[in-house]
Amino acid sequence: MASAASTSATAAVAVASRLLLRRSPHLLRRFAHVHVPSAAVSSRASKSSSSSFGAAALRRPPGHRARMGHTSASAASSVPALGLTKANAVELPQVTFTGKDTEFSDWKGDILAVAVTEKDLSKGSDSKYENAVLKKLDEQLGGLLSEASAEEDFTGKAGQSVVLRLSGQGFKRVGLIGLGQNAPSTALASRGIGEAVASVAKSVQATSVAIVIASPAGIQDGFKLTAAASIASGTVLGLHDDSRFKAESKKVHLKQVDLIGLGSGPELDQKLKYANDLCSGVIFGKELVNAPANVLTPAVLAEEAAKIASTYSDVFTATILDEEKCQELKMGSYLGVAAASANPPRFIHLCYKPVGGNVKRKLAIVGKGLTFDSGGYNIKTGPGCSIELMKFDMGGSAAVFGAAKALAQIKPPGVEVHFIVAACENMISGTGMRPGDILTASNGKTIEVNNTDAEGRLTLADALVYACNQGVDKVIDLATLTGACVVALGPSIAGIFTPSDELAKEVTAASEISGEKFWRLPMEESYWEGMKSGVADMVNTGGRQGGSITAALFLKQFVDEKVQWMHIDMAGPVWSDKKKAGTGFGVSTLVEWVVKNSS
Repeated sequence: MASAASTSATAAVAVASRLLLRRSPHLLRRFAHVHVPSAAVSSRASKSSSSSFGAAALRRPPGHRARMGHTSASAASSVPALGLTKANAVELPQVTFTGKDTEFSDWKGDILAVAVTEKDLSKGSDSKYENAVLKKLDEQLGGLLSEASAEEDFTGKAGQSVVLRLSGQGFKRVGLIGLGQNAPSTALASRGIGEAVASVAKSVQATSVAIVIASPAGIQDGFKLTAAASIASGTVLGLHDDSRFKAESKKVHLKQVDLIGLGSGPELDQKLKYANDLCSGVIFGKELVNAPANVLTPAVLAEEAAKIASTYSDVFTATILDEEKCQELKMGSYLGVAAASANPPRFIHLCYKPVGGNVKRKLAIVGKGLTFDSGGYNIKTGPGCSIELMKFDMGGSAAVFGAAKALAQIKPPGVEVHFIVAACENMISGTGMRPGDILTASNGKTIEVNNTDAEGRLTLADALVYACNQGVDKVIDLATLTGACVVALGPSIAGIFTPSDELAKEVTAASEISGEKFWRLPMEESYWEGMKSGVADMVNTGGRQGGSITAALFLKQFVDEKVQWMHIDMAGPVWSDKKKAGTGFGVSTLVEWVVKNSS
């Protein structure tokens, strides 16, 4: 559709070119379309699968853009990052999970963790536990478990835990983990067990843990493998502490976790490996969000994506488009946002193709990639604007690349996936877009910018056009797009918008396995009236009421009608105020969705 751009699009590109030439007369000479073959990417990627953002973190002084080819580690290391900040190398949790059917009382190690419901703690007329596991354990400990739970007022509520130091037993400590009223029946509840165990293990620096469900009969047989995998995921994610930017990092001591009573054998082993692969992607996504904007620039984000292609070259290739190539593709909407920043934009395209080919379905996942959002001339001001947190405005791209990393290890067959991010910063300068400016997107549609702080949709517009041009069957975009969605759904639920009931069912089913929360919101077509411009095809924002809906309707203008499409507004759950860190939201659901489509 890019080839059908109107005369106005050509004029807009010409204007953009003149603006860029004023900023740097050699600018248009220095750029080249960069296709990154796996062999050409920095060899650092093969040394470590964790994200580092080390010496490659650049911030060029205002007005200066050095002549460069693709962003390489060697080139980047010659210029210090703003504030001299570099990420420290931190060892990620390396935990071995094993399913066992042994007797829990015979286990030897640091902590025997027993997950109990409120009902499990009920006692008979003889003042002994009625639950068989707790009764046997309490007798083995001479009644100490019963005494301690009473003294600590432990009732089995979700979030409660109690840990006792022992002597004369094969295990050094016993811990009770509260589940609430019922045994775990969802991935979210199961993951909570792992997170609680990780917290206990960190507090006592345990190296080995066994996890027992006091009422295993309460878990359906068909759910046991999922429960085991979710417990493993919760443990690894609970252990992870992003200390890359701290002077001192805490060492992870836990190395071995035995899951007792949830099965054993090859099927469980495969499920646990899947959980481990998934966690590596979630952690990667979290670390991308946590990295500050002076370290994670658009060029560095592109380099991190290219490392995935280098490390997993059997299934991935990377194409990084620079500013000039984006001009050739008439991405005026995206480039309008990027125009004010001293850090040049990078359009990132990772392509996954399964080993052996035989592709039956083509998918695209598009992520918003604003490595920092000042709001532009509509600068973020006042209480609640959260400008200090706008490093997380690339949370959509973090989910995209986190999913890419996990899928590179899982290697689902039969599906081709395009991971696309239009990365840039939304800053303020004399070359930036102004309220009232008209931008022309790569499909020829014109946009009157009535708010420079509604910039994410402008970058996504050209990214969605590009994605549809890859010949895909389905497209999902993810973005920290609107505060309106946070007002509607709160901090832990993402809004989904799609004209496709089939796609809505697919993502909902994937979220039930991942444990992430989504809610489908309406695409009220009548609201589009408020998005019409008197001088262009549309404006980029329609006011306060229904803001997340009008944003979705805006994005719809850039999607091929033949392609199934979904927009996910993840502005709420991308960040945890409690932990003051990114959550890795979206990675798990995207992976599940792709895997389901591969079958």
